[in-house]
Amino acid sequence: MSQQSPVDERLDFSFEDLLEDGAYAEPLIANGVRCHGGFSDAGVYRSPRTVNRLPAIHAWQQSLTASGGSLIEVSKDLMPPQYPSVDQAVLLCRHGVREPVVRALTIVSVVEGFGAIIRDVKVPKLDELIVEPIAGTALAHLREGLFEAHARDEAGWGDQGGHKQMWEAARDLAFENPKIPADVLMRIMGGGGRRARKRERRFPEIDETLESMITMMSNVLIVEIFAEEVFAWGKAVLADPEISAEPERASAMVGYIQSDENPHVEYLRVALSEIANRTVRTVDGGTVPGRDLIHGTLHAMLSQMIRQRPADQREQARESMAESLKNAANPKALQEKFESLDRVWTPPSKTGFEPLAAGDAR
Repeated sequence: MSQQSPVDERLDFSFEDLLEDGAYAEPLIANGVRCHGGFSDAGVYRSPRTVNRLPAIHAWQQSLTASGGSLIEVSKDLMPPQYPSVDQAVLLCRHGVREPVVRALTIVSVVEGFGAIIRDVKVPKLDELIVEPIAGTALAHLREGLFEAHARDEAGWGDQGGHKQMWEAARDLAFENPKIPADVLMRIMGGGGRRARKRERRFPEIDETLESMITMMSNVLIVEIFAEEVFAWGKAVLADPEISAEPERASAMVGYIQSDENPHVEYLRVALSEIANRTVRTVDGGTVPGRDLIHGTLHAMLSQMIRQRPADQREQARESMAESLKNAANPKALQEKFESLDRVWTPPSKTGFEPLAAGDAR
């Protein structure tokens, strides 16, 4: 597979290139914390570390498609709706029941902070495990800036806050520094009492470190794509002037985070696509189409997540609501109104990454 871009775009970048911020006319201050990113002279927000990262991602995508490859596409139809919905969340807050919404926003902020673990993903010697060349690809830059930029975006770096602090700021602006549920972190870490089972390998025929990297990147990609629903929910809820003390600023903060997430989706998408359009060596000296690995992983993960995620989210939200509703003026009436606003969502029957039938072209 040739890596020559038809427009002769630059395909190789240094670690420093991919973490370059560029100059801002004004920094982003979130709840008194200097965060990453900033504003242009015209007051337009620009995400951090994108001066070279965005052109690089675009060039790698262009190079892949120009050489006959294709980019994987996760359908937005697979995204489960947020629970409680915007209407349900606003209803609760209007009646003084803010704890479930505050809890949800706090959980998002904590999970964002955990996103920094992507810098710890082990990258094997890809040029030895992949048959075709990987020079001038996103794959060649995972440990050369892409993972590190992603980690810094999520959890901050040095004295600059990241998405964790920005979500906290959005919450605190809207609800005027609300009391934070003391058990949030414990519930996240404990998984609601469910024990994580050791995952069985899907592709034992390939290098284990490579399989682990593919699994992690696929999982993060899905989470980042599904986050679009969280952003839409957060902006709509926090922009409601009836329940938000700072509707414009709080909603805008979520929009800044959403802007920052776009490079994450796109570099993960192109890197996984680069594997899918190549051939991977097996541990016994044979080969396997990269498409089988990437599509197989995404299909398995999506099949589980589109069914499990809505159920888990609903269970956690209802658990916190049960106690909070007791403080409402008319708990029974509020509960009934809340239920009347419920939306039924049926997971799509296909993920778009099903195994090819015998005889189908790859």
